[in-house]
Amino acid sequence: MAMDEIKELLETKQYTRLRQKLSELYDADIAAVLEDIPEEDMIKVFRILPKDKAADVFAYLEVEHQQMIITSLSERDAGNIINNMMADDAADLFEEMPANVVKKLLATATPEARRDINHLLRYPESSAGSIMTVEFVDLKENLTVAQALERVRRVGMDSETINTLYVLDKSRTLKGILTLRGLLLADPDTTVGEIMNENFISVNTLDDQEDVARMFKKYDFTAMPVVDNENRLVGIITVDDIVDIMEEETTEDIEKMAAIVPSDKSYMKTGIIETWKKRIPWLLLLMVSATVTGSILKRFEDALGVIPALTFFIPMLMDTGGNAGGQASVTVIRGISLDEIAFKDFFKVLWKESRVAILCGITLAACNFLKCLFIDQVEVSVAVVVCLTLIVAVFVAKIVGSSLPLIAKRLGFDPAVLASPFITTIVDALSLLVYFGIATSILGI
Repeated sequence: MAMDEIKELLETKQYTRLRQKLSELYDADIAAVLEDIPEEDMIKVFRILPKDKAADVFAYLEVEHQQMIITSLSERDAGNIINNMMADDAADLFEEMPANVVKKLLATATPEARRDINHLLRYPESSAGSIMTVEFVDLKENLTVAQALERVRRVGMDSETINTLYVLDKSRTLKGILTLRGLLLADPDTTVGEIMNENFISVNTLDDQEDVARMFKKYDFTAMPVVDNENRLVGIITVDDIVDIMEEETTEDIEKMAAIVPSDKSYMKTGIIETWKKRIPWLLLLMVSATVTGSILKRFEDALGVIPALTFFIPMLMDTGGNAGGQASVTVIRGISLDEIAFKDFFKVLWKESRVAILCGITLAACNFLKCLFIDQVEVSVAVVVCLTLIVAVFVAKIVGSSLPLIAKRLGFDPAVLASPFITTIVDALSLLVYFGIATSILGI
C-alpha cells in the first residue's frame, strides 16, 4: 500500500476505506506503514484499526512509538491493547515506561493480564524468565487425545503457539512435550501420557538469554519450555523472541568492538548528545593510551634524524599490524560467541594463528621488498629492516589479537571490549619497538 494513498485517504477522511485497505495487510506491514508517517497521523490510523488487529500491530512498533500511542489512548482503549497483547510483549513495553504510567496501565488490565505481566517483570533483565511468555497450552497426562484436542481448541487462540504442547502433573512439573502433529495423528482414545516425549530440553528462568539463543540454534527449536528450580513449567520462549535477542547481542558486540558504549536505541533514534556520551569515554581512554606510541617515537627521534626514510614506513607498519590483529580478534570473538572456541583451545588457537601469521608476514614482506626497491627506491638495508619488521609485527599482532579475547573470557570480561581498540594500541606500540630494535641492530643507529 503506497504512502501517497494513505495520505490521500487521511486527507480526504476516507477512514472506512483506509481501514479496509489496512486490514488486507500483515500486522508487521501495517506497523511499518505507521512507522513511516508523522506521529499525529500515526495515532489517527492506529485508532481506526479493529481492536483485535490493533493489539497485534502494536507489538511490532518501536518502543518509543508504543509509548506515544498508549499514552494517547483512553484508559479503556489502552486496557484493551494491554489485555490483547502477549504477556512478554507487554512486559517489554512496561520495562521502558515511567513507573507512574505503568501503574496506570496495570490498573486498566484484567487480573489475569496483570498477574502475568507482574510475573515476567520480576525476573532479571536478559534472563530467560524476562523474555518468556506465559501463554501456552498445557495438558494433563491422563487426558485422552480427543480431550486434549478439545482443550487445544478452547485455549489455543490465546496462546503464543500451539505447535508444541506441554504435559504437566498436578504440581505443574513438566513431564513431557507433545507436538500438535503427533496429537492429530494419534488414536483418539490414547492418553497423552502414552504418546508424549519425555526426552525434552528446557531452560531455567535465570539462564542468560544469549545461552538460550545458542540452544535454539543448536537444536533448531521453534519454542522451548522455561522451568523454575523445582522443574515447574512457568513459561515458554518462542523463536521470534530469539531472533530479536540475536540481533540485540550482535549489535552490542559490534558496538563494543568499535569502542562505543552499547545503546538499546537505533542510530536514527539516538540524539547527538547521547551519541557523544556513548563515544567520548572510549575516545579519551584510547587517546591517552596512544601516547605510548608517541613516547616510543620521541625516544628514537635521533635514529629517525639519521635515516629519515625510516619515518615513511611507520604508518604502513602500524596499520598492517593493527589490521592483522583485528582479523585474528574478530575471528576468535565470533568463535567464542558461537561456542566454537573456549579457553581450553587456547594453545590450539595460538598454534594455528602463528602459522597463519608466518605465511601472511612472509607474503607481505616479499611484496613490500619489491615495492621498497623499485617504487620507493630506498637502500636495500632499509628495505630489509622494514620487511623483517613486517614479519615480526604481523606475527605479534596475530598472537595478541587471538589471545586477548580468550584471556578476557577466562577472567570473566566481555571479549568484545578487548577487541580492535586495545589490540590496535598494543600492536602499534610493539610494532614500533620491534621496528626500531631491528633498525638499531642492522643499521647501527
